[in-house]
Amino acid sequence: MATQGDAGTVETAEAPARPPRGHPWAPEAFDKLLAAAAVILLAAVLAALTRGFAEWGRVPAIVWAHIVTILVALVLTPVMLLRKRGDRPHRVLGWTWASALFLTAAISFEVRTINPGGFSFIHLLSVLTIVQVPLIVLYARRHDWKRHRAAVRGMVTGALLVAGFFTFPFGRLMGTWLFS
Repeated sequence: MATQGDAGTVETAEAPARPPRGHPWAPEAFDKLLAAAAVILLAAVLAALTRGFAEWGRVPAIVWAHIVTILVALVLTPVMLLRKRGDRPHRVLGWTWASALFLTAAISFEVRTINPGGFSFIHLLSVLTIVQVPLIVLYARRHDWKRHRAAVRGMVTGALLVAGFFTFPFGRLMGTWLFS
């Protein structure tokens, strides 16, 4: 909009400045939501483990291996989603996180407590994880950060949060320990 100033000059009103957009690698609201959900799930798992302490000796070693790899991934998830990205620590932590997820999925094929001797529907997430983790690494190595970010978000949502949710109902170990 043009206005006439005191000296008869024409002044133009400037459009309000938009706030500066953050760096494309900076965490977005969805990353913060996923990080918060991972922290809540981690707290629930730790509470279940604490409550189930008396039964730890009856848990098979393969289940402990599964739990440990999940804990590594859960601890690193909020760190990875909220910290600076693209630097050396991000890459090192990323390899650790991806390895933990891959191992969790691989180990899950030996954990068959829901359907003794057979697989359950949750093993489909393990198959997805074994396919998706190498893609996450590939996208990162190609510096295709849009695909990398989308794949990581999908992995956190599906392999950690959805699968994590299903560790609590239906008489499963974590649910039994937490709610007994």
